[in-house]
Amino acid sequence: MIVKVFDDKLSLGTAAAAHAARSIRCAIAGRGEARIVVATGASQLEFLGALTRAENIDWSRVEMFHLDEYVGLPITHPASFRKYLLDRLISKTGITRYHLLDGTGDPGEVVRRVGALLQSAPVDIAFAGIGENGHLAFNDPPADFQTDEPYLIVNLDEACRCQQVGEGWFANFSEVPAQAISMSVRQILQAKEILSVVPDARKAAAVKRCLEEEISPMAPASILRTHPAATIYLDRDSASLLSPATLSAKDAAR
Repeated sequence: MIVKVFDDKLSLGTAAAAHAARSIRCAIAGRGEARIVVATGASQLEFLGALTRAENIDWSRVEMFHLDEYVGLPITHPASFRKYLLDRLISKTGITRYHLLDGTGDPGEVVRRVGALLQSAPVDIAFAGIGENGHLAFNDPPADFQTDEPYLIVNLDEACRCQQVGEGWFANFSEVPAQAISMSVRQILQAKEILSVVPDARKAAAVKRCLEEEISPMAPASILRTHPAATIYLDRDSASLLSPATLSAKDAAR
C-alpha cells in the first residue's frame, strides 16, 4: 500500500481526484470503457467534487457501481447513498451507466441482480473510505473475509450507526437503519486498483489500527494492505497517530 499525507482535506481530495481521473482515462484508452466502484459519505465530498470537475473524462464510457446502501431507507432521505450519488456524481457528470442499490424493496433480489452485473467484468478502480470502527464499505468488525458473494446484507454495529449520527445524516441513533447492503470485502479486493480517501481526526485511530496493527476482520480495512495496487490518501489529522516509522516507510506527500 502507498500512503500519501496532505495538509488538509481539500488538498487531499484534489490530489486523489487527479489520481482517479488518470486511472479512469487510462482504462478508457486501453479498453474503451472504465468500470468503477464509488464510495459515499462525508469523507468523500471534497474528492468527488474535484473528480466531477476533472477534464477529459468521457463519462459516457464509464460504468458505475456503489459500495453500500441502507436497507429500508427511501431515496428521498438525506442519508440515502443513492441520492448522494445522484446529486454529487451522476447529475454533474451525465454518467448514464450506473447501478444503484435500492434497499427499499427486496434487498435479496438487489444483491443477486446487481452482484451478477458487477461480476460480469473486471472493475478498474474502486474508491473506498475507512469507517471510525475500521469498517470497509459497511463490513463492520468482525468482517467476513472469506465469502465470495459480491454483495451482502449486513447488520450495522453500534459504532457504525453512531458515526452516521455524528456526521449529521440522522437526527438520532434510533433513526439509523440496522441493516444495509454492502459490497463484500473480497469483491472490493477484486478491483485492479483501490483508492482510499480518509480525512479527519475522527478517523485517526482507525487508520492507525488498519495500517500498523494485525490484518484482521476486527479491523476490516486492514485487508487493503494485501492489495497489490492500493493507495490511501490521508490528511494531517487522519495520519496524526501514525508512527514516524510508518510515515517514513511510505510515499508521504506534503
